[in-house]
Amino acid sequence: MTCKDRLGGRRALVTGAARGIGLAIARRLLAEGASVTLADLDADALGAARRSISLGDDRALAVSCDIGIPADVHKLFQRVQGSFGTLQILINNAAILDWTPLAELGEARLAEVLRVNFGGAVNCSQAFAAQVAHGTTARIVNVSSINGLRGTANSVAYNASKAALLSLTQSLAVELAPRGIAVNAIAPGFIDTRMSKLPDGSSEYDTNWFREVFIKHRRIPTGRPGTPEDIAGPVAFLASDDARYINGQVLVVDGGVTATF
Repeated sequence: MTCKDRLGGRRALVTGAARGIGLAIARRLLAEGASVTLADLDADALGAARRSISLGDDRALAVSCDIGIPADVHKLFQRVQGSFGTLQILINNAAILDWTPLAELGEARLAEVLRVNFGGAVNCSQAFAAQVAHGTTARIVNVSSINGLRGTANSVAYNASKAALLSLTQSLAVELAPRGIAVNAIAPGFIDTRMSKLPDGSSEYDTNWFREVFIKHRRIPTGRPGTPEDIAGPVAFLASDDARYINGQVLVVDGGVTATF
């Protein structure tokens, strides 16, 4: 269910929008009336994503961009400004996964994960804040993870990057509020996307251990992994005026997993 025209006339940017959660968010924002720019490093997948959400109008734009490079982000925002005008909604969703054990985690890999997952959000937030006029109602939503709230093995770089997004959310909420910009975060739990695929192509959520622990014994109280659409709805809410008095908060969307901690 969507709230048609709740975001009518708004202009949004979603990073990491070629597939999965990012694409679902882009679809939802479009369905609620926004004009949406989809940004992603994977140009081919991005083009396919843009075609898949065509509404027969010009409210969707696709731009290939490496958000970890400030110059690329500057060009991205120039492109959006020229096509749609000043943005009012920024969804920092782009991320790369990493399950490297501590003993094998090299400087280059650590730097790359932080460059994309945290630095990319910083770069986009800087560009966004710079072009938002004082007094304008604007929203930033950072897509973090429940892994930013807990420890798991073999995930120092990834978990640290997601925890950094939560700190970024709070810091920006305080700094940007006088500008009319509210900043919040979503912390998804187990979501069925490409990131849940194992090296052999199977899904983590089809393994015996996952089904035994998280489904049979209800470590996920809701009884199933989430879908990208389960994240898109809460993001659209935080981007809307329905969330006008919510700022600096983390909305956990995990089917109840963290309630069992």
